[in-house]
Amino acid sequence: MPKELEGADQVFKAMADPNRRKVLDLLYANNGQTLTSLCEQLDMQRQSATQHIEILIKANLVTVVWKGREKLHFINPVPIYEVYARWVRKFEENRLGFLHDLKTQLEGEDHGTK
Repeated sequence: MPKELEGADQVFKAMADPNRRKVLDLLYANNGQTLTSLCEQLDMQRQSATQHIEILIKANLVTVVWKGREKLHFINPVPIYEVYARWVRKFEENRLGFLHDLKTQLEGEDHGTK
């Protein structure tokens, strides 16, 4: 399996769980949080939160930076964008092309100016 597909599989797996999506939402709202801060906002034990965050780190959706004794967690939007570019954007382009063709057909060749 190509390496890029393995990475996409990890991203899809990581984002499939609602708890991990919540972690990403929390980091999007306030990037650079400690595990303690994240646990206060999640309805789970610290050990469970750590396991979810480790899956996000393995999928490269979260990165860790040490600041003194604090371990700060940051969202990494690049893998999400790569999934968007590979799997979502191409479907948007088809839909927009269809809507453009429909508009042209409904308005006629004069673009509705007559």
